[in-house]
Amino acid sequence: MVNGKTQPLGAAFTNIFTANLASSLGDGIVRTALPLLAARLTTDPFLISLIAALALLPWLFFAIPAGILIDRIDRRRALALAQAVRTTLAVLVFVLVLTGTLTIWWLYLVVFVYGVFETVYDGAIRAVVPSIVGRPNLPRANSRIEAGELVVQNFLSGPLTSALFAVSVLIPVGINGLVFALAGALALLLPKAASGTQFTAATETEPRIAWYRQFVDGFRFIMANKQLRTLWFFSTFCGIVSSAALASFVLFVLDTLAVPEPLFGVFLLTGAIGGLAGAVFTSRLKARLGTGLTMAIATTVSGLFILTTGLLPVVWAAGISFALSSGAITVWNILVMSLRQSIIPGRLLGRVHGTWRTLLWGTMPLGSLIGGLIARVDLVLPFIIFGALEVAASLVFFRFLMTLPNPEDVDNGDEPLLVGGQPLA
Repeated sequence: MVNGKTQPLGAAFTNIFTANLASSLGDGIVRTALPLLAARLTTDPFLISLIAALALLPWLFFAIPAGILIDRIDRRRALALAQAVRTTLAVLVFVLVLTGTLTIWWLYLVVFVYGVFETVYDGAIRAVVPSIVGRPNLPRANSRIEAGELVVQNFLSGPLTSALFAVSVLIPVGINGLVFALAGALALLLPKAASGTQFTAATETEPRIAWYRQFVDGFRFIMANKQLRTLWFFSTFCGIVSSAALASFVLFVLDTLAVPEPLFGVFLLTGAIGGLAGAVFTSRLKARLGTGLTMAIATTVSGLFILTTGLLPVVWAAGISFALSSGAITVWNILVMSLRQSIIPGRLLGRVHGTWRTLLWGTMPLGSLIGGLIARVDLVLPFIIFGALEVAASLVFFRFLMTLPNPEDVDNGDEPLLVGGQPLA
C-alpha cells in the first residue's frame, strides 16, 4: 500500500492468475472425471480406492526432485513442461476412450504420471509468485489465487464435468487437454522476472553442485531456521489430525447426518463458501491483527469447529462448522504460504517447498488410515478426538504463532523487486 492506496498486482500476476484458473479448471475436471471413469471400468471398491492413493503417492517420492528441478531451470519452462505432459495425458485418455481401449490399469498410469507433474506445477507456481509480487502484497496475491482455485474447482469444474460426462466422456476429457495447453502457453509469456534466474545470478561463479546432492538442501534450510522448523512440524501435525478427522467424512454426511446422496455435493458447497470467504478476508484480517495472531486464531478456530462437528452431529450445525473450519484453514494456508515465500531465498524456493510438501502431504495418508480405523467404532469419534487434539496443539503453540512476522518485515537476503528503478513495496 502506497499513500493509502492499494498497489495493483501487475500484468505478470494477471498472467499467472489466468494461467492458474485454466489449470484449476483442468484439475477440477480430472478429480471429477477420473473416479467416474474408474467406476465405469470396475465395481471393485479396492481398485477404485487405488485412484486416490496413486494421486497422492507422487508427493512422497517426487516433491523434492521436483523442487530441485524448479531451482535449476527457468520456472516458466517448468510450468510449461508440467502442462505439456498433462495435456499429453488428456490426449491419451481421449484416444483410449474413443477407441474403447481404456482399462483401469491405463487409468492408474495416467493418475500417477499426472501426480508426478502436479508436484512440478505446484512447486513452480508457488516459486513464481514472490518473483513478480512484492512481499507486502503476497497475502493479497495468494488470497486471489486461493479464491480462484476454490471457485473454479468447487463451483464450476465439478458440476460442469458431471453434466458433460453424462452427454459424452470425450467432451470433458477434450476440454481438459485444451485448458492445460492454454495454461502452459500463458506460462511461457511470463516476464523474465518469473524465471527465477535472478536469484542464482550471484552464485554463477560458485562450483555447480550435482543435482543429487541437493536433496537435503531444503531440509537443512528448514532445520536451520527455528521459526520455519517449528512451523513445519506444527503444520504437519495439524495436517495429520485434519486428515484423520475427515477420513470418513462422506459416510458421516450420508449416514450420521442422513443427507441424501444426490445432495452430498450441495452439502460440500458449505465448505467451498467458507473457504472463499476466508480467501476474501485474509488480507483484511492480516492488516488488522498481524500475520502471527491471525494464524494463531485461524488454526484454533479450525480445530474448534472440527470438534463441534462431532459434538453436534446435525445437518445445520455440521454445515456451519464445515464452512467455518474450511474458512479458517484457507486463512492459515494463505498466510503460511506467504510467510514461507518471504522467508525462503528465491534460489531455494523449489527445494524447500518440495521438502515441506513431502513431510506434510506424505504423512496425511497415515492420518486418514488412523481416522478410518477409529470411525469403525463411531463416525463422530474422529471429529471429537482429532478436533480436540488440534485445539490443544493450537493453544500450546499460540504464543509461538503470535510471534510470526508479517511477510514484508522479513529479509531473506534477496534483492527487492524493482519497477521503474524503484523497490516494489
